[in-house]
This record gives sequence, structure tokens and C-alpha cells, in this order.
Amino acid sequence: MSKDPIRRDPEPVKREIKQERAARTREEILEAAIKLFARRGILATTMSELAKAIRMTPGALYWHFPTKEDLLLAAIEELNRRYVDEFNELITEGRKLPAHEQLVQFFQRTRAFLRYHREYGIFFGMVAAEAADTNERIAEALRNALSRYAGVVRGIIRYGQEKTKEFRTDVDAEVLAHALIGSYQGMIIHQNLFHASLQYDALTAALDRLVTEGLRPR
Repeated sequence: MSKDPIRRDPEPVKREIKQERAARTREEILEAAIKLFARRGILATTMSELAKAIRMTPGALYWHFPTKEDLLLAAIEELNRRYVDEFNELITEGRKLPAHEQLVQFFQRTRAFLRYHREYGIFFGMVAAEAADTNERIAEALRNALSRYAGVVRGIIRYGQEKTKEFRTDVDAEVLAHALIGSYQGMIIHQNLFHASLQYDALTAALDRLVTEGLRPR
């Protein structure tokens, strides 16, 4: 007499499928929200308009994100995650390279990242201009995100100053890192306005040369 095959309880499987579907939906909402906010602005975009843009009922959208603040905070965190994924190898393995080469790789990866995802930079600019002044939670999340970006540059500069002696030491690494991130942000907005006559790659390459040459010991 053969034994009955062991049957797996279907409920955990159903829950797992449901969780995966919810995670995919959440990511799709965030991607659409980032692009819509970048195009129309934070204040001008309503949750109802976002729901319509992604072909979702307002009720379903509010189930995932009860408020616009929740949506903005999640979008900032999502971009943080994507940034870490994009630069993780440089952050973890880059110290094997000379500081100058690390800086060059950072510039190259940043150019590529923002060239293909220009709306991410515009989104951060919109959040800073329209939401951060009136919402401390959003302002803090944005500061943390930008500080993480700046921290990568700061670490490279200090490594070149203190370990490999490739960079001059009379430059404040913290100040330069934030100035560089701010410059990238400004160039995204600038190129968005003057894209017909000013190319993003040319703008960023000019900035990169200015920084790398300026850091060389005199």
C-alpha cells in the first residue's frame, strides 16, 4: 500500500505570493511617483492624479501609502537603496585602488547613473524646494540621503589625503564633498532647462577635471 504524498500547507504559499505581489506593486508605485513628482512637482501632484497615472484606484494607493508624506519618505528610501546597490562595489572594494582612481570611478558611475535616471536628481531637487522647508521628517530623510552620497566622496578624498598622500591636505573633505553633490544636483536642473545647447556629460566632465586637478598636491 503506497503512502499518500506529503502535502504542503497552501496557506503559507498563498501568503508568500501575496507578499511578493504587494512588494512589486509598491515598487511600481514608487517608480511612477518619482517620475511624476519630477515632472510636475510635489505640491502640484495629488494622490488621486498619481493613482490615475498608474491605473490604480485611490483606495488601493492609500492602502500602500496612507499619506503623501509616507509616499515621499518611501521614495527617498527607495532611491537610497538603489544608490547603495549601484555604488556598493566601489564602496566595499574601492579601497584597493589609488584614491585618484576611486574618484574617477565615482565620477564615471555618477554620470552614468544620473544620465539614465535624471528624474532621480530632479525629484530630490523638487523635494528640497517644495517639501523639506515645511516637513521636518522629509527634510531629515533628504539630509540623510544626500549625506550618504557625500560620505562616499568624503571617504575617497580623506583616503587620498591621509593614506596615499595623493591629495592636498589644505582642502576640507567634508565641504568639498557636499559642494560636489550640490554641483551635480544643480547641473541636472540646469541641463533640464538648456538640454538643447548644453550636454550633461560635458558639464559633469568639466566639473570632474576641475576637482581632480584641484586636489593634486602643489
